[in-house]
Amino acid sequence: MEEPGFWDDPEGSARIVQEHKKLKSVIERFEALTDSRDDMLMLIEIAEEENDGSILPEVEETLQRFEEDFESLRIETLLSGEYDKDNAILTLHAGAGGTESCDWASMLCRMYQRWAEKKGFQVEMLDFQDGDEAGYKSVTLQINGINAYGYLRSEHGVHRLVRISPFNAAGKRQTSFVSCDVMPDIEEDLDVEIADDDIRIDTYRSSGAGGQHINKTSSAIRITHFPTGIVVQCQNERSQHMNKDKAMQMLKAKLFILKQQEQLEKASGIRGESKEIGWGSQIRSYVMQPYTMVKDHRTNAEIGNAQSVLDGNLDPFINAFLAWNGAGN
Repeated sequence: MEEPGFWDDPEGSARIVQEHKKLKSVIERFEALTDSRDDMLMLIEIAEEENDGSILPEVEETLQRFEEDFESLRIETLLSGEYDKDNAILTLHAGAGGTESCDWASMLCRMYQRWAEKKGFQVEMLDFQDGDEAGYKSVTLQINGINAYGYLRSEHGVHRLVRISPFNAAGKRQTSFVSCDVMPDIEEDLDVEIADDDIRIDTYRSSGAGGQHINKTSSAIRITHFPTGIVVQCQNERSQHMNKDKAMQMLKAKLFILKQQEQLEKASGIRGESKEIGWGSQIRSYVMQPYTMVKDHRTNAEIGNAQSVLDGNLDPFINAFLAWNGAGN
């Protein structure tokens, strides 16, 4: 970074600065762990010399924090995928369940926003379609932060909710489903050819807040890719041109990841399954009635406090998935 001419290439220098920031953060966290370990050893030594058991609670508290920080840093070593370090684009689609599922989509949207805030990540809402009575039929978030995609790729799949429906006067238990699609926000210019005849570009009026500009212009963009059936949408940017560029970038990234996945499945003899957003296809269940529990069906990780998960306590599930996936599953 100190070399002459380093800043002459803005894009290249920005990538190096970002990499420097990431490496510096890892080193600082490692040094903090070393300091924490040394503090514990010193407290134990003092307790032994003075035969003072009152220091033990402080040691136990320091040990608990050390173990949590150590595990977090260890899990990050499993984020070795080519795009794990990138920002993430996360899309939720309400499935079986009507209004109930639209409300469930809004609950999941809040959960991911809360999780991102706790991580110090930034969240942008790229697109959303309101439900007829409540919640979202679909919503797309961009989550910006180092390793955002590496963490959130664990969330790809169908999420199932069981609760007493607030939209049912009889107070019956209701099961709802929402699919979660996650892809990396790949900023580099991907070598993906898209024929003009293969896509349809629609414009529509942006929804929600945004003042006079949003209310008067059809600046939102929807691109449909006929060969794959992939649909991407963006209404976050202020101009139609910017929304089109962002939607095109999302489509290229999605096609690129799809091609990589197909090559991997072909090489390993595995055929990918297309699952419906409904029974039997969920990766995780969130049960609010008659008891509370969240269980991941891939790793068998469980948390009894469902509300804490909905408030953004996702790390236990994400860490369990990374460990499970890193073990060759």
